[in-house]
Amino acid sequence: MAQPETAKPRRRKLKVRKAGRGDSNEPNPTVAIWIEKFARYLSGECHLAENTVSAYKRDLKRFHEWLGNRKIVKLEIRDLSDYVARLHEEGLAPSSIARHIVSLKLFFRFLQLEGILADNAADLLGSQKLWDRIPKVLSPGEVDRLLTAPDHDDRCWRRDRAMLELLYATGCRASELSNLLLADIRLEEGYCRCRGKGDKQRLVPLSPRAIELIESYVAKERGQLAARAKSPVDNDWLLLSYRGRRLRRERIWELVKRYALRSEIRTDISPHSLRHSFATHMLAGGADLRMVQEMLGHASIATTQVYTHVDTDRLKQIHRKYHPRG
Repeated sequence: MAQPETAKPRRRKLKVRKAGRGDSNEPNPTVAIWIEKFARYLSGECHLAENTVSAYKRDLKRFHEWLGNRKIVKLEIRDLSDYVARLHEEGLAPSSIARHIVSLKLFFRFLQLEGILADNAADLLGSQKLWDRIPKVLSPGEVDRLLTAPDHDDRCWRRDRAMLELLYATGCRASELSNLLLADIRLEEGYCRCRGKGDKQRLVPLSPRAIELIESYVAKERGQLAARAKSPVDNDWLLLSYRGRRLRRERIWELVKRYALRSEIRTDISPHSLRHSFATHMLAGGADLRMVQEMLGHASIATTQVYTHVDTDRLKQIHRKYHPRG
């Protein structure tokens, strides 16, 4: 009697990822370990600011996800160019893509130092053109509308006016403003002390308007906020949250966005827009480039020079005045 034929087990088809997403469904765990070591190297040996290290880690996490299970030692320049092309496809801003490229170059140099890579293919990647990285700035009229947007109906309107005025008056980054201590503000002398990247300190003058608004905030509002603090350490910060804690840089970003929307200014405004506007308006008014570099806390004057390309109205005026066919 013939035995019944047993059914063969069905094989499950494996899903294959599309090209450009890696050779496996799981990213290489070894690369994640290298990224963590790289972050510790930047903090411990290079003494980079915490926010800078966090930004590089975020960039490299995106690279790690794109990498999949490829072998990093086998990557060639065309592979890395595909990665940059992917960043463009995802709609990242030119400045963000430029930072991703810098993150990648630094990471690959670190792997060279560790003896993991013999050659650094990332060094062959081109950076974004200067024109693509020219920052967006506000007109003086837009600045005025934004700085006066907080009104009496807002819960901490004196604090918010002082915050916005400080961003524009000093050119501080949001993180620098968040970390300002009450002791850093010298109203009688008319300056404040900022702590920038790498904990570098610099003195920045305060405008009479900024001094007036800070005095109003400290005299009439800050005490109420400080009374809600649960830790005595919180009383050291200049800008306090409604609960009496340090006003976080993320909250500063949210507030700037809120008041930009109220002022009917572009939706892409951020605290950095006020920093860009500070530098551009200073140079347009005839300020020395070296002085602006010092106030912004730029290590290289090449970083500050980007603002000399922004004031197109002034460039046109000079061209019309001095060019034979202007």
